[in-house]
Amino acid sequence: MRVRRRKKNKAAVIVIVVLIALIALIFGNAVYKSVHKKYLYENYPIKYEGLVEKYSSENDIDKFLIYAIIRVESNFKSDAISNVGARGLMQIMEETFEWIRFRLGDSEELSYDTMFDPEQNIRYGCYLVGYLMRYYENRDNAICAYHAGTGSVDSWLSKSEYSKDGVNLDQVPAADTNHYLSKVNNALNYYYKLYMEENQK
Repeated sequence: MRVRRRKKNKAAVIVIVVLIALIALIFGNAVYKSVHKKYLYENYPIKYEGLVEKYSSENDIDKFLIYAIIRVESNFKSDAISNVGARGLMQIMEETFEWIRFRLGDSEELSYDTMFDPEQNIRYGCYLVGYLMRYYENRDNAICAYHAGTGSVDSWLSKSEYSKDGVNLDQVPAADTNHYLSKVNNALNYYYKLYMEENQK
């Protein structure tokens, strides 16, 4: 009788231990998912929403692409200055600023310092992204051109080792531009998962 009771007690203890382990696993997984999701929202935020919505819409471009570019370029710091002198949220270079200002027909009195202003910076950045998207009709090409310029991308497209069809880049020969493309696309995927997919649920 005592042997049977011991076996039953041992079996009961094993069942309890397994149940506790399962509960801990489920709870731990839920906590991990919650913490991970919070981390993602903090690292891929939606900021300057009104401005991004307005100017991405005006230029007929994906607003999440703009968020991804801002996240990679400046991490949403409006006073950011790169080591080559690019300014603001979307890191506009002075030469690029002058080119966009001319195309937009803005006053020559508008100085490069306005690229520290979130609205003007997003306005100019969205115009440039929209221009590049229309020019290439290819998102990856446009992203590469945003980083390296149309001259570089056009040159790569003209070489068969980088582009088989002369339209799509099969390989990005510049390591820094290839890394930039990867970072923007990675950020874009997170923005889709966090904001677009959730809104469809």
